[in-house]
Amino acid sequence: MSKIAFVFPGQGTQYVGMGKELYENNELAKKEFDKIFSNLDFDLKSVMFEGSEEELKDTKNTQPAIVAMSLVLEKMLREKGIEPNYVAGHSVGEYAAIGSAGFLSMEDAVKLTSLRGKAMSKVSGEVAGTMAAIIGLDADKIVETLKSVDGIAEAVNFNEPKQTVIAGEKEAIGKACIALKEAGARRAMELSVSGPFHSSLMQPAGEILKEALEEFKFEDSSVVLIANTTAKEITKVDELKDELYRQSFGPVKWVDTILALKEAGVTTIYEIGPGKVLNGLIKKIDKEIEVINIEKLSDLV
Repeated sequence: MSKIAFVFPGQGTQYVGMGKELYENNELAKKEFDKIFSNLDFDLKSVMFEGSEEELKDTKNTQPAIVAMSLVLEKMLREKGIEPNYVAGHSVGEYAAIGSAGFLSMEDAVKLTSLRGKAMSKVSGEVAGTMAAIIGLDADKIVETLKSVDGIAEAVNFNEPKQTVIAGEKEAIGKACIALKEAGARRAMELSVSGPFHSSLMQPAGEILKEALEEFKFEDSSVVLIANTTAKEITKVDELKDELYRQSFGPVKWVDTILALKEAGVTTIYEIGPGKVLNGLIKKIDKEIEVINIEKLSDLV
């Protein structure tokens, strides 16, 4: 029997006004958003609905905003009788996935995301790091080439077969971009980001997060999560906590994640949350999987 997966987007998909249409025109959405907003120690509602672009781009706001919108949409989709067999999320999208799978309540999943965002914001401000997108070169070749670069430069987001993101020290990433172009990359461009996310430089954020995890009430899940760092199946709390710790300074194996879903019999994927980034990536990994976007009220008719 064919199976269904819910997947959730990560940072970079946010926009001012995200979720406002849902909040103002749907009773369930308003109720769920209000639950989330009242569980936080800052005004996420204002940031999402009418904040400045600059404010929303701040990691500590971006991350809970994306996860909040994703989880409200997920709740609305379930109201239509659609349930997932598997969940996965790209980078911070993994936090929406754990809320969807029931490892945490929806509002606690957003609260934990907020703590992650603050930890990452703090650490990225203390390290001189950045990220770059490498287009048109196989991941194996990228990993091999980076071994010859002085300093910290790591392949961190394996987005699709010909698009990998690297992260590390600013100087090392600059050198890596030159080396990767020489190795055959079509493009190697530094990204406008506030830190070297998913690289080993972010391990201090993982340590902060590890402590924070103990404040939350997790439960085992009957829905299978495909983990970012390993593309392996997780249903148990201990495995999940280890994944969340490692994911803050470990890779996003998105190509392997989609291949694992396909292998498990998934034929339909719902991308739930702002934007359509994952749709594009999934199509480049496997054209046979049907991808349905859920972002607006009209997507839920």
